[in-house]
Amino acid sequence: FKDVPHAVLVRAVEPIEGIERMLHRRNQIQVKTTLTSGPGSLSKALGITTAHNGLDLTGTQLWIEDHGFSISEQEILASPRVGVAYAKEDALLPWRFRLKSSKWTSPAK
Repeated sequence: FKDVPHAVLVRAVEPIEGIERMLHRRNQIQVKTTLTSGPGSLSKALGITTAHNGLDLTGTQLWIEDHGFSISEQEILASPRVGVAYAKEDALLPWRFRLKSSKWTSPAK
């Protein structure tokens, strides 16, 4: 819908492909969880800048791929988001999702 904000904030990913390029972009020499944890670090590692704002994620410049990974509901943890107290009662909604077994995301506070 035009003029209606919708977004998903991806806070971290587990790097699988393009790791050398990510390390170069982040000026790091070895893979650590800090390579792609946190929205800023993740964006820099993936080469995403403000120039990508508003792009269609089904386009040819920036897209989301389905690699066929299957994750059971039992592996997904839901908790309140962090740092959104301004959202009042909505701040308590369980809209922060992560995998139980992932070392790439921080636990909820």
